[in-house]
Amino acid sequence: MDSGTHLVMGIALGGLALADPVVADSSMTTAAVITATIIGSQAPDIDTVLKLRNNAVYIRNHRGITHSIPAVILWPILITGVLALLFQGANILHLWLWTFLAVFLHVFVDIFNAYGTQAFRPISKKWIALGVINTFDPIIFGLHVIALMLWAFGSDPVWTITSLYSVIVIYYLIRFILQRSVKHAVKNTIPDAEKIILSPTMRFFQWRVAVNSSSTHYVGRAYGRSITIYDKFPIEPLPDTPLFHAALEDSNLAAFVSFSPLYRWEVSELEDNYHEVRLIDLRYRSENHYPFVAVALLNDNNDVIQSYTGWIFSEDKLRKKLIVD
Repeated sequence: MDSGTHLVMGIALGGLALADPVVADSSMTTAAVITATIIGSQAPDIDTVLKLRNNAVYIRNHRGITHSIPAVILWPILITGVLALLFQGANILHLWLWTFLAVFLHVFVDIFNAYGTQAFRPISKKWIALGVINTFDPIIFGLHVIALMLWAFGSDPVWTITSLYSVIVIYYLIRFILQRSVKHAVKNTIPDAEKIILSPTMRFFQWRVAVNSSSTHYVGRAYGRSITIYDKFPIEPLPDTPLFHAALEDSNLAAFVSFSPLYRWEVSELEDNYHEVRLIDLRYRSENHYPFVAVALLNDNNDVIQSYTGWIFSEDKLRKKLIVD
């Protein structure tokens, strides 16, 4: 989920913590726990700072080790230790329990996005992405805002947040049912579909659709059970050539390949004897454009001169990032 949603979830969890008599009966513990649930709901996303290095490092590591099993154990210990010093007299055990729940909930809800997490590291580095909730879901965010406003205006926080989470659980079940219905519609539209990737959007009934058959990539949209296919591309394996071997050793392209489950490639010759190798993620088609790419420029000796991976919405911006001196 996005940072804003994680924030309101952390505040809401702090309200639910008042159901714990140990928390409710001590103002110091109450303050410590609400602070902890807010911090704990944000802590796993500290890896966002990796964007300051470059996109390749960010793509390889975001929602990786910071969302792993060891991290879910260590974050609460670290946060509890710091807050125990700031809120002396707070109950340490209950502070740790609610902090743990905040961190766990952050990682758990991220699993339902199309991006997913490596939540089972170090047991497995497989990305777990159920793809039923958009990274920002206006309904989930809006329900949290309403519940927090009711709390702020005097509603009982335990009853209010319990009702909120009950509604959200039902909402998640509805999303799973809708996703299953869309997958059936895709299979009816493309009977030989072997791999179906659905990416939810902010619109309740609308999904991005990317499909592989044995020979073709299909890209489209679903609105309810109505499937519209916009593009078809033949599936072509990556060429076994020195040019591609060199390109795929580049950190930007290697990060892209490690992250993207469905992409196509292009190679073109540019002026000054440069070759461009481009990998294009097919999951994020937007207004006739595929913005998530990895690109490498190589010379005649197959040396990578410039490369980039990330979101690009115009060729002009891409060219500016790949200026060769």
